Amino acid sequence: MRTTKFDDVIKFPRLSTAQIDRARKYQAAILSDVAGRRGALHSSIAPLRNDMQVVGTAFTVESRPGDNLMFHVALALAEPGDVIVVAGQGYASSAMFGELMVTQAEAAGIGGFVVDGAARDFDTIGNSKMPIFAAGRNPAGPTKSVGGKICTTISLGDVAVQPGDLVVGDCDGVVIIPRPEVDAVLEAAEKKVQAEQERMKEIEQGILVSPWLDDALRAAGVLAENETLV
Repeated sequence: MRTTKFDDVIKFPRLSTAQIDRARKYQAAILSDVAGRRGALHSSIAPLRNDMQVVGTAFTVESRPGDNLMFHVALALAEPGDVIVVAGQGYASSAMFGELMVTQAEAAGIGGFVVDGAARDFDTIGNSKMPIFAAGRNPAGPTKSVGGKICTTISLGDVAVQPGDLVVGDCDGVVIIPRPEVDAVLEAAEKKVQAEQERMKEIEQGILVSPWLDDALRAAGVLAENETLV
């Protein structure tokens, strides 16, 4: 049996298969909305292709700028389906990963990469079957000489991420849902989708101004109590 110094920290609770499957039904935008407009990573962290979609449990990494040593540790220890989320400090002067690491991750069944740092080998990793979200590109390689942390609370893209959190990303970007809130957020997402479907029906019926708009304008002081927009 393999043992490492990281055995304890990598045994954090993962999300269930049912939770992951349910989360796949929703856009990152829907989940962010019902989570209180929270959890969306900075827009610099974007998919390599617009059709890339990631849904899974966060396996967190904290790396020093320009160094990917702990990223390699995560690749060796993450479970199939885990999404490796790397706080690379937004470093843009060298790449955090490229074709070799993506190929290894694909072979290991990793659920995806979300990296606050640059990537390289876009001509190949851009065609990956594994979803990849990164903050730009740079041809220079990283160092592999500075320690860091795995499976601890990290901060990237202006959002705190803990191991075990839900990671959902698509063409709009990435949203993080804290693990204890996942079920409630998914429930709220279902209701929001239903409400938006009803609104689409209203538009098709010619109701072009949302019924809530007058109330919102009055609350903001734009309209008086006896006024309407149209």
